[in-house]
Amino acid sequence: MSAPLTRLFVFVTALTVAHFLNAEETSIPDLKDRRELFVDEFIIESLDGLSLRLHHPKREEPAFAFDNPWEGRFSAYPTIIKDDDLYRMYYRGLPNVEEGTVAVTCYAESGDGIHWTKPNLGVYEINGSKENNVVLALDDKYSRSFSPLLDTRPGVPSERRFKAITGVEGNGLAAFVSEDGIHWNRWGPELIFTQGQFDSHNVAFWSASEEQYVCYFRTWTGEGYNGIRTISRTTSDDFLNWTDPVAMDFGGTPMEHLYTNGTHPYFRAPHIYVGLAKRFFPKKAAFEGSVAESLVDNPKYAIASSDSIFMSTRGDNRYDRTFMEAFIRPGETQLDWVARDNTPALGLAEGDGREMYLYRMSHYAQPTAHLARYSLRLDGFVSLHAPYAHGELVTKPFQFEGRELEINYESSAAGELRFELQNLDGSPISGYGLESCNSIFGNEIERIVSWENGSDVSKLSGKPIRMRVIMSDADFYSFRFRW
Repeated sequence: MSAPLTRLFVFVTALTVAHFLNAEETSIPDLKDRRELFVDEFIIESLDGLSLRLHHPKREEPAFAFDNPWEGRFSAYPTIIKDDDLYRMYYRGLPNVEEGTVAVTCYAESGDGIHWTKPNLGVYEINGSKENNVVLALDDKYSRSFSPLLDTRPGVPSERRFKAITGVEGNGLAAFVSEDGIHWNRWGPELIFTQGQFDSHNVAFWSASEEQYVCYFRTWTGEGYNGIRTISRTTSDDFLNWTDPVAMDFGGTPMEHLYTNGTHPYFRAPHIYVGLAKRFFPKKAAFEGSVAESLVDNPKYAIASSDSIFMSTRGDNRYDRTFMEAFIRPGETQLDWVARDNTPALGLAEGDGREMYLYRMSHYAQPTAHLARYSLRLDGFVSLHAPYAHGELVTKPFQFEGRELEINYESSAAGELRFELQNLDGSPISGYGLESCNSIFGNEIERIVSWENGSDVSKLSGKPIRMRVIMSDADFYSFRFRW
């Protein structure tokens, strides 16, 4: 190529790259110092030889039995709230479903998420005594699906530090508030929202990323209680006035009955909402009628089956359902396979710094009804998984704020991960290339990536970049840039 043509080629290439960069920069997300998980493809540009892998919690011992006279086999809908160093749990107490039986809202607490106590609160008289763990017994309709939250909105008055919604079935949602999480009072109009069916565990929370209250609640695809049980979303600035609902979209995946949605901000990455939902098969019984009827004495609960699924959303009206298989299968005994069993609790508890705890209803409608505890690695819902052969991730362009790159990963002794920070055109940034990255292998929740010249990436902070990762025989769970 002649010198004039060479100069022309270089000039045209430079213009093309500049145009590409300008176009890219207009839509580049700023990750700041937040943690990113691989629960969806938000940050993924391309994968070569890698795959997204769903991980499954390990079943531990029961958290506690629903063994008080006012609790019983139809106890349901647990919610876990972390309040400083205390975990608070709220759940429905309901001994049976015969007409006239009254539901109450019960309370338990724990300092570690493993050992739970049911304190005698002395708030309501039940069966002639105030020695019980009941926090709400105003009216049966309010305790059928009481769903509390700790309001983290800046400036919230102390007397409304705790809030709750409760589905008044067939009518709408009512609101409650509390200063201490024990003594609750009605708040606002009789019903704060009426555009739904609400016949299950409806949930609400303050979203720091959206700067508004968000509510996910039960709807049906047909009129009234017809069609498929599904989920809709509404938002509010004040918790009392809510927008018109929007049906959640599941990305073209098959519609399934979702009995609960379990949607809440993940505590290590609250801009990501995880949905630990119960999937329901109303006409798919695991046993013949006689077997099921020997386990439960109410024919209504002797049919159907349920399991638990994982999904996520980033605050719009779409759930990511990359994984259609079960997150938690029912279990290994007949008692785990009856009707409306296997409802995940709303919320998580952090364990020993390496794991978190999930909870799920077990043996629903049976004398042995209890809450089961499960354990899972921190950030461990989903990983980028590499087989023995090397695989590669290239991210979409992003910006960040921070001085170091922290990762959560594990590998075999033979495996490794290496990282490269790139310009938007895919070229390695000097000093942060793949060849100069120190090989990473092991099993760590917080590992700092380093290159030959160290781990400081602060000179790239606020600038649009890409990240390339080479992996073998390893799982990559999350990353963040931190100061």
